[in-house]
Amino acid sequence: MSVPTLCGTPLPRLATTLAAAASALTLTACGVVDGIGGSGDSAAPTKGDDITVGLLLPDKDTARFEAFDRPIFTKEVTSLTHGKGKVDYANAGASKEKQSRQFQEMVSKKVDIIVVDALDAAAIAPDVKKAKDAGIPVIAYDRLAQGPIDAYVSHDNELVGEVQGRAILEALGGKAATSRIVMMNGDPADPNTGKFKEGALAELKDKVHIAEQYDTDKWSPEVAEANMKKAIRAVGLNNIAAVYSANDGMAGAVIDALKQAGATTIPPVTGQDANLDAVQRVVSGEQYMTVYKSFLEEATDAAEMAVYKVQGRDIQYDALTQDKVDSPTRKDIPATLVPVVSLTKDNIKDTVIADGVYTVADICTPAYRSACAAIGLK
Repeated sequence: MSVPTLCGTPLPRLATTLAAAASALTLTACGVVDGIGGSGDSAAPTKGDDITVGLLLPDKDTARFEAFDRPIFTKEVTSLTHGKGKVDYANAGASKEKQSRQFQEMVSKKVDIIVVDALDAAAIAPDVKKAKDAGIPVIAYDRLAQGPIDAYVSHDNELVGEVQGRAILEALGGKAATSRIVMMNGDPADPNTGKFKEGALAELKDKVHIAEQYDTDKWSPEVAEANMKKAIRAVGLNNIAAVYSANDGMAGAVIDALKQAGATTIPPVTGQDANLDAVQRVVSGEQYMTVYKSFLEEATDAAEMAVYKVQGRDIQYDALTQDKVDSPTRKDIPATLVPVVSLTKDNIKDTVIADGVYTVADICTPAYRSACAAIGLK
C-alpha cells in the first residue's frame, strides 16, 4: 500500500483539514507549481465557496454509511466552504436502478461534482460518462467505479483481505492445516469483493481447507445467514473451524446461524467496518476480529478532494491523490488509500475509542459490561 510522501519522505496523514492544508503549502517548497502535478483530467473552472457536492451512498444495511460517512463528509464540506457549500445527498437503498436515477437527477440539477460509492461498479459507468459529458467531475468513493472517473478514495482493499486471512490463521494456530473453513464473500458486483477475496486467499490458500465458499448478493445479511445454514448442513456444525466473513453485517448473520444450529462455542469469525455491534461481539468473544477502516479519514479525504477539485486548488488536490489505481476502463486513476487495522480485544482503546468513533459507554452497555471489565475496558 502506498504511503503519502512529502518531498520524498513518508508522511503520516491525520484526517484534518489543517494537516492537509499544511502539507499542501509545504509542497511549494518541493517544486510543485499550482496547476502542475498531474491530477489527471483538467480541473473544473475555479469556483468559490458557494458550491454543491453530490454524495451518493449505496445502502443502509452497512451501518457506517448513515452513522459516520455521510455526517463526516457533510461537516467537512461545510467547514472547507465556510458554511456556504451544500451536500446533495442520496442513498440507493441497495438498488442499482435507484442509484442510477439518483445519479442522473444530480446531473440534471448541475451539481458541481459527484462523489459516488457505486452499488454496481460496471452499471454506474454510463452515468459517470453522462456526468463527464456535462462537465461534472466524478470521484469514486470506497468502491472503484468504472467509467471516466477523476479520482478514487478508499482503502487498500487487498490488504483488508490479507488482514482477515492472517487473523484466521492466527486464531487456528497449529491446527490450520487440518481445519475446514467457510468463506462468506461480498457482493460480486462490488469491485472491492474481488480484492478482499484475493487478499484473503493469498493468506489462506494451501494453509487451510476451504470447505464451502459463497458470494453474497448486495452484501445482504439475510443472504449470508441462508448461505451459512447451507454450509452447516454441508460441512457439519462441529467441523467448521472458522468463518471468513467479508464484513460485519454478514458476520452477525453468520453468528446467528451458528447459534440457531446449536453452537455453544462460536468458531473464529472475521468482519470488516468496525460496526458498533461488531465491536461489542469482539468484546464478548463472539466475533474474533473486524477490520477497522478509518471512515473518519476516508470521508474527510473525499470531501477535501471534492472541494479542491471544484475550486481548482491543484496543489492541495495533488497532495491528496499521490496513489494510482487501475479500473477495467481507466488506468492510473489518481487516488488516496487509507490504511486499515485489525481490531481485536487488545486494541479497541487504541483504535475506535482513540479516534472518537465510539466511547466506552457506547460499547460497554449493561449486556457487555462484565466482558468489557475482563479486558480492561472501563
